[in-house]
Amino acid sequence: MRLALLVLLSNGPAHGYELKQALEKLMGAAYPQPNIGQIYVTLGRLENAGLIKGEDVAQSNRPNKRIYELTEAGREATADWFEEPAAPKVRDDFFMKLALAHETGAADQISLINKQRRYCLNAMRDLSKLAASEDRDKRISQLLIEGAMLHLQADLDWLERCQEELE
Repeated sequence: MRLALLVLLSNGPAHGYELKQALEKLMGAAYPQPNIGQIYVTLGRLENAGLIKGEDVAQSNRPNKRIYELTEAGREATADWFEEPAAPKVRDDFFMKLALAHETGAADQISLINKQRRYCLNAMRDLSKLAASEDRDKRISQLLIEGAMLHLQADLDWLERCQEELE
């Protein structure tokens, strides 16, 4: 969340609610909607870290609003983030469960695999519905959905391999 907010602020100054709306518009329904409280907490942390600076702006008939903008350190952090490749997800809660079940016998491995398979299939179904309902003009959202579905398909293939190995 913190780097997404920094990048959005690279477009110019904004307040928290504008940033929330920008994230929602960009990502569509495919991405978990940000909580406004989380956004303001994150903005406070970014300000404390010197990556953004905030200024209170008076409004008539309303409380003051705080407008945030990037600092030079924030611009550098944004540039660094885009330069750094995203690490693949290696730590996986399900795999830890499966490994521990295999090692200790504390749970049935095949039952764990079947539960995870059902979860993945349900998530695929939900994403398919979401893809069908999402506005076709939101190409970024469609790509996010497609990527999630490809990851789920890979998980399903891997679960099949796990079951073959462990039976």
